[in-house]
Amino acid sequence: MNQFKYTLLLAGFILFLSSCRDETPVVFNQSDCPSGDITNLHLLLGNPSEATTNENNPNNYLMQMEEYAISYSRDRAIPNWVSWHLSDEWFEGNGTRQNDFRANPFFPADWNVPNSESFSGTGFNRGHNCPSADRLCSDNFNSATFFMSNMIPQAPLHNQETWKHWECYFRYLVDDDKEMYVVMGNYGQGGLGDNGYAETFEDENGLVITVPESIWKVAILIPKGDDNDLDFIDAQSTVIAIDIPNTNTVANFEWDDPQFITTVDEIEQRMGTGFDLFSNLPSNVQDALESTTHSTDPSFTPCW
Repeated sequence: MNQFKYTLLLAGFILFLSSCRDETPVVFNQSDCPSGDITNLHLLLGNPSEATTNENNPNNYLMQMEEYAISYSRDRAIPNWVSWHLSDEWFEGNGTRQNDFRANPFFPADWNVPNSESFSGTGFNRGHNCPSADRLCSDNFNSATFFMSNMIPQAPLHNQETWKHWECYFRYLVDDDKEMYVVMGNYGQGGLGDNGYAETFEDENGLVITVPESIWKVAILIPKGDDNDLDFIDAQSTVIAIDIPNTNTVANFEWDDPQFITTVDEIEQRMGTGFDLFSNLPSNVQDALESTTHSTDPSFTPCW
């Protein structure tokens, strides 16, 4: 290349850089998200199955993230439960729904885990545990809800109607003065989706994924404060516990039909020996809260 052409190219490149210098780079905005020790916040009420980060414990494998905490089952290829804190700071921000379903890259390298296409053609939705709409404080935090480790095979009408209303209801209860601790999980095997009944299905990589029989969620609603939130929980605190079969037929009922509302005690019994949802609370408070049922607020309007 002769010197003249080189000089022209260099001058053009300098002009290009000058034109870009004042542009704001496109980055995820996390300024509206909670900060501090938020990783441990999601397990404030306890670790209900005593999950660990030991790779030799693959069916109760603990993963603590900024956005939520997971107990994952490698053999079932779905989470056992997901736990998270919920306040308006988590869902009122500049984030948008990312829809970037993908495999979670933080599992041990030799594990076969679901990817974005693992549920394709099965008749079941990629159903969030920690909802996308609970993490709209930033695009980055929202994106984390689309890891497939946060998904279960969920009957479409269960996911898009009945469960959606409950997700909206939980956010409705959280306002400027209240916050919530939530745990969602599942048990059993066999659900009824768009293609009929299935207990498992196999993806293109040979991964066998369990379809849960029933899906549950529990939450404690407390006043918002700056101190230890455990101090705000007593025997009169509001507890919500629901357990809904993983079938399309649940859409034939009202979203808050009494058959879906249960107690923490009943969920613990269905999950099996040793499962303890509120293990960090005093025994007398646990006993009082875990036997109560919730009456939904009649002023709530379901979110279609």
